[in-house]
Amino acid sequence: MSSSSPYYLKGSPFTVRMNSVIGWLARHGVSLMGTAEMSVPGRKSGKMQRIPVNPHTYEGERYLVSARGHSQWVRNMRAAGGGELRVGRKVRPFTAVELPDAEKLPVLRTYLEKWGWEVNQYFAGVTAKSSDEEIIACAGDHPVFRITVTG
Repeated sequence: MSSSSPYYLKGSPFTVRMNSVIGWLARHGVSLMGTAEMSVPGRKSGKMQRIPVNPHTYEGERYLVSARGHSQWVRNMRAAGGGELRVGRKVRPFTAVELPDAEKLPVLRTYLEKWGWEVNQYFAGVTAKSSDEEIIACAGDHPVFRITVTG
């Protein structure tokens, strides 16, 4: 999957619409299987950009995984170093540190175990049952951030 330009798979019109619905639900207090709405400041505008995410817990730490690759929210997160997670009125500010590819294997495997039904299509055939080598090979295409809630 890796190439000279960063991997990114744009969402279909249906996916974009579904993300809007899931984000709206999270803003209004309905979390589907742990989903939340993330807000991160735009790196150029500074305006908060919102997107639904699947926060993932592994060994007591929380992570955000970009299934679609090096998206705008990933680029904004790299610049901002954090953002907010919202479910209803509960808003939790967080800081974020991007993991190097060498540390992603257990996080990606457990993420695919929980969320694979939703995100496997973005991993080009790699699933939770794939070999360590196959998951490591795609790690560069899927940014992972360890998040620490600060509020």
